Amino acid sequence: MRWENLAEGSAGPAALFGADAVVTRTIDTPEFRGITFHEVRARSIVNRVPGASRMPFEWTVNPYRGCSHACVYCFARKTHSYLDLDTGLGFDSQIVVKTNAPELLRRELGSPRWTGAHIAMGTNVDCYQRAEGRYRLMPGIIEALRDRANPFSILTKGTLILRDLPLLRAATEVTEVGISVSVGFTDTGLWRTVEPGTPSPAARLGAVRALTDAGIECGVLMAPVIPFLGDSPEQLRATVRAVAEAGATSVTPLVLHLRPGAREWFTAWLGAHHPHLVPRYERMYAGGSYAPTWYQRRITRQVHELAAEFDIGPARRGETRKIVAPEPPNGSAPAAATQLSLL
Repeated sequence: MRWENLAEGSAGPAALFGADAVVTRTIDTPEFRGITFHEVRARSIVNRVPGASRMPFEWTVNPYRGCSHACVYCFARKTHSYLDLDTGLGFDSQIVVKTNAPELLRRELGSPRWTGAHIAMGTNVDCYQRAEGRYRLMPGIIEALRDRANPFSILTKGTLILRDLPLLRAATEVTEVGISVSVGFTDTGLWRTVEPGTPSPAARLGAVRALTDAGIECGVLMAPVIPFLGDSPEQLRATVRAVAEAGATSVTPLVLHLRPGAREWFTAWLGAHHPHLVPRYERMYAGGSYAPTWYQRRITRQVHELAAEFDIGPARRGETRKIVAPEPPNGSAPAAATQLSLL
């Protein structure tokens, strides 16, 4: 691996961490066997989303790079190539940990230039993947956001989020907090092959129930809906029914998209497990990373109709933040805060 691309003294963009700030660890326990952790001291933690992105938010915090969930379709795989790491097995097993993320976030939120915009987490790699059980970065991150009454949202497949229920409840008392759990399907056979490192769909829906029972509204991002493998009317109905029974406040479908990096890895998996589907996928995704608009609309319509049938209402907006942001310097108008939920 060549870390110099992101280290001090590199010829590229501003360094993300110091050249001498990388510690590599392997931990020989059943939970982490086969996983290597690269501990780094990051130089920044609040990241602006590129303008061309389809994401409905502008700022993100990602305490990890790489993800042991090992989802074969994960669009974030390409980001590992920026570190000269493999986007296949390397993405699943070479995890970069920004060990100073909580203290760095607290400092950046306290900057006079920060206007309190919505911060999204879990939208690149999962902030509640297995590594979080060891490094415990999220409690400090949530505390920093809570103390500044800064609106935020979390998207996760990890049931470890339940560990932080008290902190999340405290945050909802001072700012807008959006929690979403990703459950694209309830088919256990499909889950075992495409999301082998994640908690089961049933366990994730159990987390939804625990969150809602604790008074924290939780939606479900039904993602991804996988063409020809998880999109039959029966599969969609079973998933939406289970989401409703878990007490989710909303359900939003998202059809599989295959960006470079993820596309190659998913196609190799498809050829090994469902070779008869390869030609159909080549036709469906011939136009690029996204499925055709007609297909996306069909899935959205079906899920919305099922949501109405099972009485899943739209997520209610949380309370807005309860503190007033400090006056910006020189009397300039503050940037508008983006207070959007993940759904």
